[in-house]
Amino acid sequence: MQTTAALSPADQKRLYLYAFLLSLFTIAANLVEGSASTFLGFRDETLALFGFGVDSFIEVISAVGIAAMILRIRRNPHGPRDRFEIAALRVTGASFYLLTAGLIATVVINTALGARPTTTLWGLVISLISISVMTLLVYLKLNVGRRLNSDPIIADAHCTRACIYMSVVLLLASLVYQFTRVGFIDSLGALGIAYFSFQEGREAFEKAAGKETCCELD
Repeated sequence: MQTTAALSPADQKRLYLYAFLLSLFTIAANLVEGSASTFLGFRDETLALFGFGVDSFIEVISAVGIAAMILRIRRNPHGPRDRFEIAALRVTGASFYLLTAGLIATVVINTALGARPTTTLWGLVISLISISVMTLLVYLKLNVGRRLNSDPIIADAHCTRACIYMSVVLLLASLVYQFTRVGFIDSLGALGIAYFSFQEGREAFEKAAGKETCCELD
């Protein structure tokens, strides 16, 4: 692994800029994904897709904090998190918890009413695109993080994998529903997204408190 000690100042500057641009791309991708998912999820009455979209908007808050973190570690690689990063983590954590509670409550209501999606086709399309984009982002973030020997950037790459897991949940729920038309399948997908949302919320609060999380393990 190439470390910062083996990199010239110009190479370090270029790699930190690259990492920052990746964080900006993550923000843009989640904004597009969130807008499409919430609109189509609401229109097609698929709770899994709608919840996935809300999660994408929360990921935007997290990605803004990551962008600020990259700017900070570029100046001081070993410095502590600043107030903005901590605030972003706490807002992210609270938002994930609210999403978890909202999804669970809506699943209960939908189950009681016997509600079911009109279609989950767009869940299939969006989840496949998301898996492709996020897998590429994980690879690129890991690569730049390892070249800079930066644990925070590597940790961010590992955390991006949670988005892949959610996309897989959405993909499976959408695919099974398209073949079975069993309404509760969509609710199961929403519960899966709620589970990962809760995990991400907990990790955000732990990081805000300065504790290590599973995302920080290489």
